[in-house]
Amino acid sequence: MKNFAIKLVWFTSVYVFVFAGLCQTSISLSILMTLHTLGFPLILFMVYTVLHDDYTTTKTFKDWYEDHPMKTLEEE
Repeated sequence: MKNFAIKLVWFTSVYVFVFAGLCQTSISLSILMTLHTLGFPLILFMVYTVLHDDYTTTKTFKDWYEDHPMKTLEEE
């Protein structure tokens, strides 16, 4: 997920925030509807891409977080 999928998530997030900001302006309704029509399939494609990505890891829930290491659950 670190290559294409995460870039797609970032792009889609920026797209949604820009769209939300444009909704607060006096932009033409036809432009807003066009952006909405393009944004909806973009969100669906993003969800599909993230769910079907071949990302694998060796980490499990007992490893906690990488930036805050703790004892594993088995060590307690």
